[in-house]
Amino acid sequence: MKRWLLILAAVLSLSGCGYNQFQSLDEASKSAWSEVLNQYQRRADLVPNIVATVKGEASFEQDTLTKVIEARAKATSIQVTPETLNNPEAFNKFQQAQGELSSALSRLMVVSERYPELKANQAFRDLRVTLEGTENRITVARNRYIESVQEYNVLARSFPTNITAKIFSYAPKPNFSVQNEAQISTPPTVDFSAPKK
Repeated sequence: MKRWLLILAAVLSLSGCGYNQFQSLDEASKSAWSEVLNQYQRRADLVPNIVATVKGEASFEQDTLTKVIEARAKATSIQVTPETLNNPEAFNKFQQAQGELSSALSRLMVVSERYPELKANQAFRDLRVTLEGTENRITVARNRYIESVQEYNVLARSFPTNITAKIFSYAPKPNFSVQNEAQISTPPTVDFSAPKK
């Protein structure tokens, strides 16, 4: 009888340890991360088409195009593995490269506004719409990843599952962060007064 009580106690204590929940949430975060990578790849695949279309404009600023090409090369050169999710330094490096590509593409779109022939080009307009849609998909995928990491990290830090996390080395996962957090937390200066003459 005592033996059965010990077995029952062991089963009940293991059911509350969270091991299976860690496995489930880890897979969910990996799946969400794969979708983020899928959308980043979609964007990277669009860049050569955008650059080729823009190069058709002989007078377009080559410096802007060069920065886009370099940013894409850097973003696609970083090898991402499942271990990247558990390595804050590698994760940050990947995030910075993607941020540089986003910034370079934004500059390209702003500069392209100065070229009426380019704005009238149907292929460029189609690519621009596709790129905007892809940026939205990236945002949605990143939000899903952030939510899955949050759920995993809450489990890793909550009692009693934090004991299981320590035993099996389930450290909290790094999440997306903003590179210029201090800069964007400062409210912008808005001045509606008439310019001085």
